[in-house]
Amino acid sequence: MGTIKKISLSEEDLVSKLKSQDTIAIQALYDMYSGALLGVISRIIQQTEVAEDLLQETFVKIWNSAGSYDSSKGRLFTWMMNIARNLSIDKLRSKDFKNAGKNQDIENNVDFIDAQKEVTFNADILGIKDMVTALKPEFNEVLNMVYFKGYTHIETAEELNLPLGTVKTRIRMAIMELRKHFN
Repeated sequence: MGTIKKISLSEEDLVSKLKSQDTIAIQALYDMYSGALLGVISRIIQQTEVAEDLLQETFVKIWNSAGSYDSSKGRLFTWMMNIARNLSIDKLRSKDFKNAGKNQDIENNVDFIDAQKEVTFNADILGIKDMVTALKPEFNEVLNMVYFKGYTHIETAEELNLPLGTVKTRIRMAIMELRKHFN
C-alpha cells in the first residue's frame, strides 16, 4: 500500500512557493488549514454543501491572489481566514443565496401542508364534471379545455378557432349556469 506524504514547509517557504504558483504550496495549505477554514465558513453558512463549495472557492481565490499577500500586514493564516470569511459573508448577502433559501422554504412547506391537510381535488367526486357535461356543448368545450385540460384562454381560442372574446364570454356564461346549481 502507498502512503500519503505530508508536506511540511515553513510559512516563508509556503508563501514563496504559493507566489510562484507551485502546486505543492496549495496542497500543503489545504492539508494544514482546510479544516480550520471550513470551520470559519460553517459558522457563517450553515448549509454543509454550500460551505464546502465556498471552501473550494476560498482556495481558488488564495491561489489566484497569492501575489497580493503581504507578510508585513499579518500572518498567512489570518489572510486566508479573511478571504474565507469575506467570501462567506458575500455569499450570505447575495440575492441568489437569499432567494434559494426562500424557494427551499416554500417547496418544503408546500409538501408539508399537503401532507398535513391531505388536500385532493377530484372533479369527478365533486360532480362538477357531470354538471359541465350537462351544459350546452360550446360551454362544455371551453370549460373542459380551460379547467380540466389546463389550456389558457388564448390557447383555447386558437385551438377552437374562435375569437378570444368569444371564449371568455362562453366561460363567463358557463360559470353563471353552474352557479344556478349551488344557489
